[in-house]
Amino acid sequence: MVNHCKLIIIFSTFLWSCNTNVQHEKNSEGKESNKVKPEKDWVTTRVLAAQERLNKSPEGKLVWESIEAHGGLEKWYNNGPVFFRFNYRPLDTAKTVRDTYQTIDTWSARSRHYLPDNPEVSFGWDGEKAWQVSVENDLKINPRFWSLTPYYFVSMPFVFSDEGVKLSLFEEGKEFENKIYDLVKVTYQENVGDAPEDYYIIYINRETHLIDVIRYIVSYPGFFPEGGHTPEKLMTYENRQLVNGISFAGLHRTFMYREDTVQEYVTKTVVTDVVFKPELESSFFNVPDGAQVIEEMN
Repeated sequence: MVNHCKLIIIFSTFLWSCNTNVQHEKNSEGKESNKVKPEKDWVTTRVLAAQERLNKSPEGKLVWESIEAHGGLEKWYNNGPVFFRFNYRPLDTAKTVRDTYQTIDTWSARSRHYLPDNPEVSFGWDGEKAWQVSVENDLKINPRFWSLTPYYFVSMPFVFSDEGVKLSLFEEGKEFENKIYDLVKVTYQENVGDAPEDYYIIYINRETHLIDVIRYIVSYPGFFPEGGHTPEKLMTYENRQLVNGISFAGLHRTFMYREDTVQEYVTKTVVTDVVFKPELESSFFNVPDGAQVIEEMN
């Protein structure tokens, strides 16, 4: 799953029409603090707009039902920033392992990563630019592409509530591993994020309304400067865990997908240590002093 960055990341790349305001409130000492967690009335307004927008079409209704089944958009935003470890390991040992702890601002798509074996090596996205602190270490990760890519996969279907997302009913009643799914294709409006040609096909379980499987391609221009994209892959959502009322997958298995058939198993990704951090302040996502700002996509 080389993800794709819609940047915001989209992922980081991405697609977001996010409000980047932060909450201003007084702390116990009467001093003003800037919390990343948004005010409840902002959340209510945004959730109601998404609900109205999605329920205008059959495919949008399917996505809204899935959002509700995963815990609900209101709870998702009200929980504040999310922290997790995303350990992405290609089965081909010649390919790059991407294993980081990361904290994400779910409201305005900002991120901060660090390496498990060396916390001083870090990178992120501050809402406008990517940065990295390498500390004489070969990071082997494209910060602009990877800053929000893991989050985008982890946070489905909530990210499909954003403006700029286009939905279409791809297939109804498809059987996969003895379960029945309705498939919705997700694409993006022009000029949305770094990789507007990306797409996802999400498998929504008819009984649980959860996303159990997705198919996707990566078209990030830093990897494909002349256009084009990766072959389609299929990724599973397994070993679910409930954190503050939100359902997260703890395991993703990624396969090549050709001729409507699951092919070779290529990547195993484990998601652990998931917690929300509602008390985090906005300055946490600022570019650190001494960090290198990344201008290029490649």
